Amino acid sequence: MEAVKVPEGLDQETLRSAIKKEYREVAANPNKGFHFHTGRALAKIVEYQDEWLEGIPEGVVESFAGTGNPFSIGLLQPGERVVDLGCGAGIDSFIAAHQVGPAGAVIGIDMTDEMLDKARMWQGKMQIPHLEFKMGYLEETPVGDGWADVVISNGVVNLCPNKLGAYKEIFRMLKPGGRFQMADIMVNRQVPESAKQKIDLWTG
Repeated sequence: MEAVKVPEGLDQETLRSAIKKEYREVAANPNKGFHFHTGRALAKIVEYQDEWLEGIPEGVVESFAGTGNPFSIGLLQPGERVVDLGCGAGIDSFIAAHQVGPAGAVIGIDMTDEMLDKARMWQGKMQIPHLEFKMGYLEETPVGDGWADVVISNGVVNLCPNKLGAYKEIFRMLKPGGRFQMADIMVNRQVPESAKQKIDLWTG
């Protein structure tokens, strides 16, 4: 199979900087109003159960900016080890930590400092020792080979131009027989190469 590469003419670092700028704003000003849904209203749209959100700080919920519900594929089991790719302020990581319990472990990974700062602040206040947040990219994560029983992601892979690289990394992290539970944007026709080179279309 031919390798999927970053689209020609698209600078990956420029794209990452633009995405970080967008989600930095979601972290700092979650009620500003964006071209996408956020917060508790979004959680309701994508059918998060009320009990999942019980005990999760509003400061985490308000910066939720996913595209779907990875838990609709299946709930996590006590004792499982989970990686949350593109965790943002951590709503799915907190839900995962509750579902797997103290016998499990959850690592939330994001590339935006402000989102990670927010997630870590609330993790510290909630004192959940089996939950941690780390800096990383989808194509390069600080997680060992075969560490995870489950990898989840919510509205993140669509922002990654090197999708094959991201999927290879997910496969590397998962144990044999592990699960990938993904919620994301899908299109039903090929995106033109000219569109792939426009940063504003990736971020907006």
